[in-house]
Amino acid sequence: MLAFDDTVRIDGGLLAGSAGANAAVHVYKGIPYAAPPVGDLRWKAPKPAAAWEGVRQAKEFSAACEQLPYPATSLYYQKPEPMGEDCLYLNVWTSAKSNKDRRPVMVWIHGGALTRGSGSIPVYDGEALAYKGAVVVTINYRLGIFGFFAHPELTKESDRNASGNYGLLDQIAALEWVQKNIAAFGGDPKRVTIFGESAGSWSVNNLVATPLAKGLFQRAIGESGGVFAPMKKLSELETEGAKFAAAQHADSIKALRAKPADDLLKAFGTGAFTPNVDGWMLPTDVYTIFAQGKQNDVPILIGSNANEATSLFPWPANGTAGYFKNQIKQRYHDLADQALQVYPADSDDQAKQSYFDSNRDFVFGWQMRTWARMQTTTGKSKAYLYYFSRVPPGPESARYGAYHASEIAYVFGNLLPPRPWEDADHKLSEQMSSYWVNFAATGDPNGKGLPKWPAYQEKSDMALELGDSVAAAAVPHKASLDFLDGYFASLRKE
Repeated sequence: MLAFDDTVRIDGGLLAGSAGANAAVHVYKGIPYAAPPVGDLRWKAPKPAAAWEGVRQAKEFSAACEQLPYPATSLYYQKPEPMGEDCLYLNVWTSAKSNKDRRPVMVWIHGGALTRGSGSIPVYDGEALAYKGAVVVTINYRLGIFGFFAHPELTKESDRNASGNYGLLDQIAALEWVQKNIAAFGGDPKRVTIFGESAGSWSVNNLVATPLAKGLFQRAIGESGGVFAPMKKLSELETEGAKFAAAQHADSIKALRAKPADDLLKAFGTGAFTPNVDGWMLPTDVYTIFAQGKQNDVPILIGSNANEATSLFPWPANGTAGYFKNQIKQRYHDLADQALQVYPADSDDQAKQSYFDSNRDFVFGWQMRTWARMQTTTGKSKAYLYYFSRVPPGPESARYGAYHASEIAYVFGNLLPPRPWEDADHKLSEQMSSYWVNFAATGDPNGKGLPKWPAYQEKSDMALELGDSVAAAAVPHKASLDFLDGYFASLRKE
């Protein structure tokens, strides 16, 4: 039990939590880290949360941020949660015995294409990691139209001459809350690790790049997501925002703010306003920030999965080699012939495999190796690169393989039913969660009883394979990633 029982004092007031399934862990849910971004605060940088009188009960998760659910047929479908614009809350798991413990802190940023997800999804439960010695925080942040909408009037209204990027500003506000308050839960504000997957990893990459997050964390973990490709500028998103407003027959931001959240959500659909280069949060694009060595120079642990594309880019029922070759021509233009050397399509079956491989490398594999390379070239801190290849057991394992997001359950130690997990899965989860907690504690994932994980070096180009066995090996698909180096270099010249 916590020496301070389960009531803690933070800057907003007193909080009462509850015991986890493991009585050694205490959980605090639905803690406000910013004011509700509603009414006139829709599309504004987050403001401080109000203090409260008495003891606030922190025993229920807050509403998720506004979003459209995944279809019921999706591999990522979740039981719908209550949702609303009043969603800027976070959750804390701790097994600290005292508020003087100073344990490493791990702040999880969820994925979902910046349009879906929350910090309360069951697989993100922080209990197992907390039991291993970390203080775990999961957060909500504004999504979709509410999190990344830019518009000329919003830019003018801002004291920073910027708009969009509100979801990233929420993440920064949550990290500022951690700096002020995490010691109350036994956490060490000088040992904060941000970690996330997919859009959460894009977010981690942006936070490592932005000067606004300097000093708010000391290490970063990115699972399957980086933003080293060309990024949209604020002016481009302002144009998109003005078009959206016109389609809603809104002649001002005031009129848009008056619209119900549901109406905006339905009108926006599953489109995506992305983070933008606004000159403030991102002075330039992430690639250039790293190339100039201006990133927040912290140790990184990053990687991707063997079959990222199977669950995200379905092969059409009538897909053929011709279809794939046409896609390659549309994407790579003058480099199409080179692309077909590394992604051959001599038959329909070969084309199908190349289709999955090319999307895996283009969207994920290239990003993660580039991140490791750029950090080790322009930064002083180490990078640790992984490649996750374990195929989770189950009836669709042959179809999906080591699919996008399949590593999360292993990281969190949450191998949940109904999947028929095997001893090998439990062993791998034990190893991965230990690597992650070790890294949060020291900036180095290595530890007693774990296979050696060498720091990344471009010359040797090695990654740790996390699969049926765990060992360092050459980065897979080197020829494909080298081709993509050339392709993205050509884009930067345009």
